[in-house]
Amino acid sequence: MIEAKSVSKSYGAGRFAKPVIAECSFVAPRHKCTVIVGPSGAGKSTMIRLIAGFEKPSRGEILTDGKAVTGPGRDRLVMFQESALFPWMTTEQNIVYGPLARHERKADTVSRAKFLLEKTGLMAAKRRYPAQLSGGMQRRAELARALINDPEIMILDEPFRGLDAMTKKLMLEYYVKLSEETPRTNLFVTTDIDEAILLADRLIVMSAAPMRVRAVIDVDLPRPRELQTLLRDDAANALKLEALSLLHEEAMKAFAGGSRAAGDFIEAYRKRLAAV
Repeated sequence: MIEAKSVSKSYGAGRFAKPVIAECSFVAPRHKCTVIVGPSGAGKSTMIRLIAGFEKPSRGEILTDGKAVTGPGRDRLVMFQESALFPWMTTEQNIVYGPLARHERKADTVSRAKFLLEKTGLMAAKRRYPAQLSGGMQRRAELARALINDPEIMILDEPFRGLDAMTKKLMLEYYVKLSEETPRTNLFVTTDIDEAILLADRLIVMSAAPMRVRAVIDVDLPRPRELQTLLRDDAANALKLEALSLLHEEAMKAFAGGSRAAGDFIEAYRKRLAAV
């Protein structure tokens, strides 16, 4: 379980301090998928870095299973937006890097890598280098590289952003299938509401910066889920509309503060609201 207790984060000092997160509290249940959504620039990625232990809160604390997060740990693994594959290593070498660097048994590591290569459809590409892989294949390789470490908590910061629509759909299907096969606490950050409803057991809607929890929505939809089915599901569309309405209000607040990014955000979500 992940718990944020009155977490605040500011950058700078004194009158030059810029608050990014303000008194933010929430719980991400154990072995569930909690999805965080919020306006662009709200502070979602900052919260990810705090939970991962890369940075420390200015105030408040973050706990995992009741223990305070004081730095990075093997129990938490982050998959960022940007590709982090080593360009001089093959797909297979990238996947096995972590366990071998920790001097784990090579035979066991290679066996687990083979399983993940098959699960992610990358067996035929195991000897290719990142530059020889498509964007979707690179994301699958990063997902396999993360999962081979068997973390208790997977933290994903818009990992499929920038992919074309079809590749993104396939990546979501891969991730949903892998998540349902192995119990794990998942914390997923996105700005895509369809993506959020597909993945989430709990949806946390964040405010505009400085970020606070605006609402917590439990997504009580049956699993396994498929994106095409959810698009036609009344209950799923009701949840989607509720979340979009809250995000629209927060974007309007940000826009009133003069944020150009918020203006783009508003326009995009207006179109989505009209499509619901």
